[in-house]
Amino acid sequence: MSLRDWLKFGWLKEHKTSRREIADLFAVADRDLKACRTPDLVPDWQFNIAYNAALQVASAALAAAGYEAERANHHYRVIHSLEFTIGVEASVIRKFDVFRKKRNITDYERADTVSEMEAEDIRHLAET
Repeated sequence: MSLRDWLKFGWLKEHKTSRREIADLFAVADRDLKACRTPDLVPDWQFNIAYNAALQVASAALAAAGYEAERANHHYRVIHSLEFTIGVEASVIRKFDVFRKKRNITDYERADTVSEMEAEDIRHLAET
């Protein structure tokens, strides 16, 4: 499987990026990495903000490869594209995908589902 295959399946579309776009995505990630460390911020929000930082970096890698994810399963595709864009190990992608599912729960269904350790884990993933 490759990003070209994903394009054929309609999971991605071709995208011409620019230095500005990549810089902007990294600026959002930097802002979010700083914001997720706000004192007294509940772990749910620390987690969600750090998750967004990691997603922006993954989006930048996908854009740099000449693609963007379609709307359907957008986060899933961006995360799993890391295998092809920057060679992230499968174990890290699986962990990031678990975080994606956790983020959906804490964002849309229930509060107080994220531990301090989980918030630190996604922050570390985003920084890495």
